[in-house]
Amino acid sequence: MSEETKGAAGTKVMDGRPNERAGIVEEGEPMRNEGMDWFVLRVASNKESSVRETLLRKVQIEKMTHLVGRILVPTEKTKTIKGGRQRVVETKLYPGYVFVEMRLEPDGRIPQDVFFLIKETTGVGDFVGTAGRPTPMKEHEIEKMLIDSRKPDDEPTIKLVFEKGESVTIREGPFQGYEGTVDDLLPEKGLVRVLVTIFGRQAPIELEEWQLSKADEV
Repeated sequence: MSEETKGAAGTKVMDGRPNERAGIVEEGEPMRNEGMDWFVLRVASNKESSVRETLLRKVQIEKMTHLVGRILVPTEKTKTIKGGRQRVVETKLYPGYVFVEMRLEPDGRIPQDVFFLIKETTGVGDFVGTAGRPTPMKEHEIEKMLIDSRKPDDEPTIKLVFEKGESVTIREGPFQGYEGTVDDLLPEKGLVRVLVTIFGRQAPIELEEWQLSKADEV
């Protein structure tokens, strides 16, 4: 996705009715509704969800579902483990942006009623593009955004930021201050196995990710 379209958004409209669950796109949905294109709307940080919900409500009230389709804020659920306790965090994949599917005028401008409906919403900035003429997203950008907007797995994943062979420093625990090398990743446990030299011999130690930092960040 291009630099301009690092967007965010969430919710789905089918037959003019928004899906109650934000950011979810069902398998088999079309890339775009007939006569519409996807556009990227800049919004205030941390306002993505409230902007989406407000826009969906206003579109329904003003009966503009023939002009504005789906509005999406793709999110991702990840699981972290600290002190043996699991915590699930939902993060926006495209912070600061909302994806809006809508129908433009023949000259490429946003219909006036839609323009004011969107611009008068708190937290809204501008569309990616030139004044009054937003730039449609490219096919590969739409495809990636829609994939990111599909229903997440019931079981969130654990993401580990380290890689095998990487040099790390232990920042917490009985071996604090020791340097070592990542020997293996155990994402199902949220652990990183590190080879540390203790009393002249290498020993594997399993640590939670938060107990480590990259050697060049210390």
